[in-house]
Amino acid sequence: MLENALTIEKNRSRPLKFADKHISAVLYENVEALDVRGIVVNLSPRTIWIEGVVNAPIQPWRSTTVLDKKVLKADRIAVLRIDNTENLGGVMHRGWTWFGDVYAGFPRQNPLYVSAIDSIGVVEACPSDFTRESTAGGSLQAFELKLKLWWAPAQTDGFIHNEHPFLETHTQIHGFGRMQKFRERDSKTIYEDVIMSPGYTHEAFCLVTGKNEWTYPWHRYFSDTDAIWLAVELHP
Repeated sequence: MLENALTIEKNRSRPLKFADKHISAVLYENVEALDVRGIVVNLSPRTIWIEGVVNAPIQPWRSTTVLDKKVLKADRIAVLRIDNTENLGGVMHRGWTWFGDVYAGFPRQNPLYVSAIDSIGVVEACPSDFTRESTAGGSLQAFELKLKLWWAPAQTDGFIHNEHPFLETHTQIHGFGRMQKFRERDSKTIYEDVIMSPGYTHEAFCLVTGKNEWTYPWHRYFSDTDAIWLAVELHP
């Protein structure tokens, strides 16, 4: 395994590129008995465990909110929390980009902003395990693992789309929103509404339909309140 081949010290850490005085965001690798406080995202294809009266699992690519307990063992995790809410939404003045500047045709009236992208390493994973189409541990392949944050004020349409040349899922960090699926590129055709609350990661929306080919439904993020969420992307 590529991850196991890494020779690194226990609980190696660094801030993620989008961390600032408002958002604590730290990457940890080779974790053992690590005290944490915040939203813990399991960035590996193996279950990790949180200390408790009864120890609790975090499944691969999923998350939970941990309050002053230990992550007992993990290959790679991110721990995020909001430390300062005053002017939290001023991300455009902290180096974030309006999404229309990187995606042609994005509606000018939609106030959706994206942070810097942090490429955090390579992971070996089975795509059909990621999508929950199998749990038997099929063929592994190498992926570049990238993280970024999104911010939008309340009632923002994150844009209906279905084009992704990678595997992805999202974790809610602040506020509340929805990951939604549609039959067509039309909000009136919604057929699934996944409520996103802080600490929650939704199931993958895509299916594996070929070598490095993932088919997504029409989908979008929609913010109920001012919201920040994390995108976890696996690029072949």
